[in-house]
Amino acid sequence: MGAGTAAADGGGRGGSARVRPYTITGGRTRVHRELNVETLVSVLTGGPSVRRLRTRPELAAICELCVRPHSVAEVSALIRVPLGVARVLIGDLVDQGRLRVHGLGPDADPNGSPDKVLLERVLGGLRRL
Repeated sequence: MGAGTAAADGGGRGGSARVRPYTITGGRTRVHRELNVETLVSVLTGGPSVRRLRTRPELAAICELCVRPHSVAEVSALIRVPLGVARVLIGDLVDQGRLRVHGLGPDADPNGSPDKVLLERVLGGLRRL
């Protein structure tokens, strides 16, 4: 048994059980759509009820968190799961019609390059700091 195995299983510090990432995602590691770390997601108003997600606490946590738009990286950090796990879970919620992915409209660059106007706004904000 390696040094990190006991902590990953919950047998280490604190005694709280942790769930392995592949258990949360059902063994899946890929999503059907590109979800960059900066991609914003938010709950779709009028989408399916969050109450049905009680058996999947991570999905419910993402829906509660994304009442306001958050980036994929923020979701990952705030619900304390690896980025790959967050991408799979967010992809599931998008497929279920619970989350909306922002920034992929008709004006988005098909190569995935950030919008020039957005970058200029970010640069302006950084300069004001």
